[in-house]
Amino acid sequence: MSVLSDRKPIIGFSCGDINGIGIELIIKVLSDSRVLDICTPVVFANNKAINFYRKTMPEVNLNFTIIKDSSKINPKQLNLFNCWEEDVVITPGEMNDIGGSYAIASLSVASEALKAGKIQGLVTAPIHKKNIQSSKFNYTGHTPYLKALFGVNDVLMLMVAENMRIGLLTEHVAVKDVASVISKDKIISKLHLMNQSLKRDFGIIKPKIAVLGLNPHAGDEGLIGKEEIEIIKPAVTEAKRKDILCFGPYSADAFFARGQHEKFDAVLALYHDQGLIPFKSLSLGEGVNFTAGLKAVRTSPDHGTAFDIAGKGIADETSTRQALYTCIDIINNRVEFDIQRNNPLKKMSSAVVANAVDEKISED
Repeated sequence: MSVLSDRKPIIGFSCGDINGIGIELIIKVLSDSRVLDICTPVVFANNKAINFYRKTMPEVNLNFTIIKDSSKINPKQLNLFNCWEEDVVITPGEMNDIGGSYAIASLSVASEALKAGKIQGLVTAPIHKKNIQSSKFNYTGHTPYLKALFGVNDVLMLMVAENMRIGLLTEHVAVKDVASVISKDKIISKLHLMNQSLKRDFGIIKPKIAVLGLNPHAGDEGLIGKEEIEIIKPAVTEAKRKDILCFGPYSADAFFARGQHEKFDAVLALYHDQGLIPFKSLSLGEGVNFTAGLKAVRTSPDHGTAFDIAGKGIADETSTRQALYTCIDIINNRVEFDIQRNNPLKKMSSAVVANAVDEKISED
């Protein structure tokens, strides 16, 4: 993890479903006082909810300042922004409307703070897609909600780990509907977002992207479906004309089995499980969900509410901690990228590096 000199970004945390493991994970991550050396954390929840879960972990020491105004954020301490004042019945492990409604209460306040620039990054704890649905929230998850809130044309759900990055063409779409929503334009749009994100958010000068096929064996030249021939290959060809270094479509099973993902900076998967199964299997519990395409930075752990272990104090906070680190890294990378673009001497040095890399590849 890299941190730019004296900059210490303000990072918000939405609490997720109050009956899930979200608050426990936040407490575990932020109880480490060293977090204050790299960011100013603000938890959007309620002090009684925090204290409820803190009592289940007597060995964890957590101190915070309660605020009701974003202008009162204390850079030297954990800040708790009270999103509600009323008493709420918390029932760990139970999926109910209460858990969902207060998850959205936290998310909405935190997201508005992110959009207004009062915080520089947001780490979202897990929500459950069923109990969050209401007249105020009609989205399948964080990603489409943030897309609508920020008013952007497209975003990319990008799963990030030390050893791989996998973006999703379609997110929470039923398998029977996947083929019908795949299009050439959609693939090109996601490839563009991925390419730009790899450059600005991850500091990769010349990203190399793999695109997976939809059908088994990538269609076997049209024998098992024609999407590869009629949609995916033409999209890859056109994306190359737009200076996106992409290749494919590859057969998904052989691609990961042979470790080909290690040869690329990122992979575009066509549907949820095609990307998430290998990612969660290979990311060693340190995976992070990042929403590429937003003006602000949002990350989250790569798992759900885990109602089965909620309230037991045994949830593993590794992915949430990594989501925080990734959030900070991306903020810093964007600052560095923008500085380089505004400084012709730095841009020139970057071009020299890129040319040197190309020459080395040619020699090999």
